[in-house]
Formats: sequence, structure tokens, C-alpha cells
Amino acid sequence: MKSYTEYIWFNTKKKKELVHITDKIEDIVKKSGIKEGFCLISAMHVTASVFVNDYESGIMEDIIDWLEKLAPYKKDYKHHLTGEDNADAHLKSLLMHHQVIVPVTDGKLDLGPWQRIFYAEFDGQRRKRVVVKILGE
Repeated sequence: MKSYTEYIWFNTKKKKELVHITDKIEDIVKKSGIKEGFCLISAMHVTASVFVNDYESGIMEDIIDWLEKLAPYKKDYKHHLTGEDNADAHLKSLLMHHQVIVPVTDGKLDLGPWQRIFYAEFDGQRRKRVVVKILGE
């Protein structure tokens, strides 16, 4: 069993942003030389997420709208009593999860026909990272 690890750094222009990263992940898988195995993509921050979905503008807007309904920004979160102001970002991250695992087959990501990988930022405009770890043969 071999492993390969690489980091992707982000500093989004917006506070909340969905970033398509499939091409970057595919390049990392190719660099790894691993032909059969798994690719773990994990946000290393509690206010960010990684997810798989369709790369279509309507669903991207729907995701943001849905998250705002479920975890809207408001001033009365208990987390804000600590001096922070990003409780909604923590909740959004919980809803979207912080990582995904994608199969690697014949040296390529084994995604469905419409599946793409995204980094979701909910408290951006500062430097954050995602770890990409490929395990296999």
C-alpha cells in the first residue's frame, strides 16, 4: 500500500464561496502514481467543507440558499459569546461535512457522470487548506 499527500490552499474573495476543485484533485491523483485505491479530500478548518455534487449554477445557488435557511447568520448564537461571529459557518460546515472519499480506478477519480468535487467556504477571506491523501497501489 502506497500513500501520497498534498495540500491545496485557499483564500477566497468572498465570505461564502463554493469552489470547483475536481481538476486540481485529478492532477494530484495523477501525480501520486496510484492506480487503484481511494482519494480522501478533507477541509482542515471547522468553517469549511468538501462535497460532491453536480457542477451546475442553479444547484450551487440552491445549496447556498438551503444552507442560509438552515443555518442563517444571526447575532444570538451562544458561540458569539466567546467573541467570535461565525457560528453559522460552523453549522453550515456540519451540514455539508468536512471530507469526501472518492475511489481511484485506473489512475483516475471514479466519479459518476455528473459528479464533481467542491470546496465550500463559509467564513472566508483568509488562508485555509484542504488535505488530499491518496491511498492504494
